Amino acid sequence: MPRYMVERSFPDELTVPVDAEGAAALADVVANNADADVTWVCSYVSADRTQTFCIYDGPNPDAIRQAAKANSMPIGPVTEVRVLDPYFYTPSESS
Repeated sequence: MPRYMVERSFPDELTVPVDAEGAAALADVVANNADADVTWVCSYVSADRTQTFCIYDGPNPDAIRQAAKANSMPIGPVTEVRVLDPYFYTPSESS
């Protein structure tokens, strides 16, 4: 399944309560994403909490946008990405 990075902006900063209400809100997001065949992998939040960079697996950018709409989440650029692992390249052994 393709992987995407989604940029989001939150003018009033993103806050998720660390309590039952926050847990329920995130569970709703996960359920709405599943309806669009989208999986939220993780998110990175800027220090001022006004931007997020979220990693999703999904069939296509339209499914990512559909999930955002179902969750009433802002959505910016959706970019297909691949992993570049700095440890993939190792020096060859000398004979």
